[in-house]
Amino acid sequence: MATSSTSFLHWEHGVWRHGCFLVVLFRCSSLSFLDPRRRYVRPSPVCPRRRLLRIGSCPAIHLPLPLRRSEWMIPKSKFTSKSSATSLVSAPPPPPPRLLLGMAEAKGAAAPLLAREDGRRRGGGGGATWAQTLGNVVVSIVGTGVLGLPYAFRAAGWVAGSLGVAAAGFATLYCMLLLVDCKDKLQEEETDEPKNYTYGDFGEKCFGTIGRCLTEILILISQAGGSVAYLVFIGENLHSVFSQSMSPAGFIFAVLLPVQIALSFILSLSSLSPFSIFADVCNVLAAAMVIRKDLQLIDHPFANRSAFNGVLAIPFAFGVAVFCFEGFSMTLALESSMAERRKFRWVLSQAVVGIIVVYACFGVCGYLAYGEATKDIITLNLPNSWSSAAVKVGLCIALAFTFPVMMHPIHEIVEARLRSSGCFQKLSHGVPGAEWLGLHSSRIIMVTILTVMASFIPAFGSFVSFVGCTVCALLSFVLPTFFHLSIVGSSMSIWRRMLDYGFLLFGLGFAGYGIFTALSSH
Repeated sequence: MATSSTSFLHWEHGVWRHGCFLVVLFRCSSLSFLDPRRRYVRPSPVCPRRRLLRIGSCPAIHLPLPLRRSEWMIPKSKFTSKSSATSLVSAPPPPPPRLLLGMAEAKGAAAPLLAREDGRRRGGGGGATWAQTLGNVVVSIVGTGVLGLPYAFRAAGWVAGSLGVAAAGFATLYCMLLLVDCKDKLQEEETDEPKNYTYGDFGEKCFGTIGRCLTEILILISQAGGSVAYLVFIGENLHSVFSQSMSPAGFIFAVLLPVQIALSFILSLSSLSPFSIFADVCNVLAAAMVIRKDLQLIDHPFANRSAFNGVLAIPFAFGVAVFCFEGFSMTLALESSMAERRKFRWVLSQAVVGIIVVYACFGVCGYLAYGEATKDIITLNLPNSWSSAAVKVGLCIALAFTFPVMMHPIHEIVEARLRSSGCFQKLSHGVPGAEWLGLHSSRIIMVTILTVMASFIPAFGSFVSFVGCTVCALLSFVLPTFFHLSIVGSSMSIWRRMLDYGFLLFGLGFAGYGIFTALSSH
């Protein structure tokens, strides 16, 4: 390093390669013209493994660290010469006291959903491809609600049910994209490296601390309700197939709990994608077998089958359809986990359209096959045979591998609260490995708590109906439109604002209808 440079520039570096962090801090005492938004580093023409730092007319400094250009966090800047290491000509604003010039983020890190962002979670997207993201989107949306669609079609009629599924799907897609718009708007306003905004960040941006807490509580209830529904469905179906072995609660504790504890140690959504794809395959095969059995029972498809059963039946069918699109709170986490985020809108749209078609076909075929004898869970209509047992086992396997994706938001909330706790921070710094043990222990505890709830909830149907009609409506329509109006509303046209207000009022009305229906049923 040149002596004339070291008289005014001091640099210090810290390397933590096992954590994939590489930080170079520059402390400047008299360089008031240094611009933190420009890159002053380029490859050294002398040594390829070194980097050349040149500021103004000062002599060049050869940095000894073999840094790659991708490890520098400051955006690219054009140099005045392409052939040699010449200086930059600019008049930028004064810099902060210390400049963070490089930080590499660990690959495969879990995409944040609700946790308050810190320096470790700033930067670009994750490592999931569009195919992996497509699998995660499908598996986060498709759940136990699809098995109740034929019963909803029986209540509303096959035409009204199909229209209800399509309306719920496209409305949910629109509100999902509103969250992405809010995230893009906030990232455009960032002066430094944009961060991964979360659902909780939007709540805090619009309502303050109360908004963050309200958003987290709603997502906790929604995700916990869906997760418990998975466990109950798996336990009851395994009991129906292996009735002589043990009770549904026994299957939940003996079979599901160890598997889900093992899967909870996977921290990254991109790492869960193989399990998601396997779950998608199981879902498709099981649904295909159900539709095949339905088609075998259809002699006169539209004989004694109602197309429209009145206006009062439409809200029920729409409510079941909204519950079927239960993975709404995973939108931001899935977008953050994708390597090419610009393709996320296309991937999400393709997934939702495909799910709408499958839902409509599944509901119509189930209702046409069994008519007024259609039960609230279509698998209960299947005869006792080896093929029916294969369908039930396939659905159980699919839901078992979907469970970790449903638990991802819950783990994010709990771990964020743990990291912000003073006692946990002291313990993490004082005892080696305490942070890893604490975070993984919290995952085991949450999975165990939901397993106990799934074993002892008496009136589970009423519980799921209440959660679906109230919490899902608030998460799917009310909060996204309110966030969009608060964050992006000033730059929208009057027609776009009217559309958002329409969705906002509809979501509030639908949630009120769900509360009234749940209370009147008792």
